[in-house]
Amino acid sequence: MENPWRQRWQEGRIGFHLEEAHPALVEHWPTLGVAEGTKVLVPLCGKSLDMRWLADRGHPVLGIELAPEAIEQFLAQRSGGVSRYRQAGFEVSRQGSIELWCGDFFHLHIQQAAEVGAFYDRASLIALPPATRERYAFHLAQLIPPGAKGLLVGLTHDAGDAGPPFSVPDEEIERLMAPNFRIERLAHLPADDRGRSESLWALERRGPRV
Repeated sequence: MENPWRQRWQEGRIGFHLEEAHPALVEHWPTLGVAEGTKVLVPLCGKSLDMRWLADRGHPVLGIELAPEAIEQFLAQRSGGVSRYRQAGFEVSRQGSIELWCGDFFHLHIQQAAEVGAFYDRASLIALPPATRERYAFHLAQLIPPGAKGLLVGLTHDAGDAGPPFSVPDEEIERLMAPNFRIERLAHLPADDRGRSESLWALERRGPRV
């Protein structure tokens, strides 16, 4: 998967990183009713502190990230032993209840995500160009079991087709996700001083529960 994020990590241009858990995660994740102990998939996770927040609330985390620089910076944020191993094309680093898989999200197989019961997307869909977003939505749906819930953070801006992060209008999120997920828009936040506005979505995978 070609991803301009990798170049940004290599050049240190990571203004999209927050030094605390995303306020939308803190406010809205508890409303989803995801049980403690449920493993959460975080695609294109970067070094997001959102993963620490989820882990501190009893969720094992499976983060997928293409840039090894992001993974190493995340691991350095907190002391603690790190175990490393290789898993079918991914370099895996584990620290506590957080597993970080370095590799292409599109190469993650259903069997490798078998324990996943929820997901969180703050910087995945908006990191991808239009031609790749439909593929992402389909692959995410293949990895998530029926009944599993997730929180998605969308983004719109007035910079046209510039990105990443890309502007993904609400109508596109609904078109991409509605075929495989029940979807509810929770909020649409006012634009910041850069003209960027976030939208927050609760999703639940369609299909019969096993």
